Amino acid sequence: MTHQLPDLPYSKNALEPIISERTIEFHYGKHHQTYVTKLNELIQGTGFENSTLEDLILKSDGAIFNNAAQVWNHTFYWNCLTSPGNRAPEGKLMQMIIDSFGSFENFKKEFAQAAATQFGSGWAWLVVNKEGKLDVTKTPNAENPMQQGLKPLLTCDVWEHAYYLDYQNKRPDYVEKFWEITDWEKVAQRL
Repeated sequence: MTHQLPDLPYSKNALEPIISERTIEFHYGKHHQTYVTKLNELIQGTGFENSTLEDLILKSDGAIFNNAAQVWNHTFYWNCLTSPGNRAPEGKLMQMIIDSFGSFENFKKEFAQAAATQFGSGWAWLVVNKEGKLDVTKTPNAENPMQQGLKPLLTCDVWEHAYYLDYQNKRPDYVEKFWEITDWEKVAQRL
């Protein structure tokens, strides 16, 4: 199986001014594409060459894992975003957030704290835990919550290439603006 760089679910300038077209060109067009290309090279002729990304995340290690997880994580990230607007979750998702965190504002604070304090590169996640409740977690590098049996619903990429062109070293500013482009409808569909 040859893995492909999936199309973005919007135009490259659709997330402006929160994420610039220039950042998308580098982050999606170069970084994400490089993970796809490298993964295809690494799995060729191995027992993993017909594996899905999910299988590679759960069963591989080293360079194959790193590239497969980065392809999956980035694809998931792009599909957590939509054009800027003032949005909030609704219905069952909002009720689960309130039940798990006390309020939507408390959830946003906990998620932002996870994103801002992830040392080095990594990801902040909203997940469904093994008890069926919502949790916030963070992972370094290419790690993915599926490895711990958690179901990802939302992620924020906190690798520098996700925000440096637009926010320089101000990761908390990027995370604060992240809420303006979060696609809560897609997050809710993952429940």
